[in-house]
Amino acid sequence: MINLRHRSCAPEWMDGEDVTQASFAACIKDLARVNTLTLARPPTLAFIDRIWRRLPRERMITIVDVGFGAGDMLRAVAKMAQRKGRNVRLVGYDINPRSKVVAHQLTAPSSPIEYRSGDAFEMPTEDRVDVVISSLVTHHMRDDEIVHFLKWMEARARSGWLVNDLHRHLLAYYGISILSAALRWHPFVRHDGPLSVARAFRREDWHRLLVAAELDSKAVVRWRFPFRYCVERVK
Repeated sequence: MINLRHRSCAPEWMDGEDVTQASFAACIKDLARVNTLTLARPPTLAFIDRIWRRLPRERMITIVDVGFGAGDMLRAVAKMAQRKGRNVRLVGYDINPRSKVVAHQLTAPSSPIEYRSGDAFEMPTEDRVDVVISSLVTHHMRDDEIVHFLKWMEARARSGWLVNDLHRHLLAYYGISILSAALRWHPFVRHDGPLSVARAFRREDWHRLLVAAELDSKAVVRWRFPFRYCVERVK
């Protein structure tokens, strides 16, 4: 039986430098389907909606998504903004340039989303940011990188930030293994899905990381169904 006592540091296949554009595209398109089936987006959308309620309706809100993948989270935010009559500027950063190609293919040209390849930490300081979100990204990072990320979000986001990631749990590990095999998802997803859970977090992990980032008194850790933790900061 897999030991999930501590975070795994085994590499995920999709992070390999030798992955072809075609394989990567097929993988993250399937991951977008995983996000739909595992209810990945609702916690982030609910958080953004709470932030909107605190801000004037006429104000332009800049939301930055770090690690946008196929762009499905930003498209969901754009759809919600249109439905609620909110004026938004949506910016996505992804360290893997292959993501931008796929996200553009799946996004309407009229969408208020700007996809950028590169490190979000290099975002120009004069570029105003109201909200930073990330979904299923931090489990790709080492602990020290997560602490740096938390500090960066706290410094850049004027209204708040959210980390949405997996709960390291046996049921989640075997559940995604069975689901990805049954639905015949891309081999990368069948390999990386369970590994993502093994690389993910328990509440005590987030407490330790927030203490290291000196944010334990400011951010809130919430468990969300099914098997994910959201680390929320509202300013």
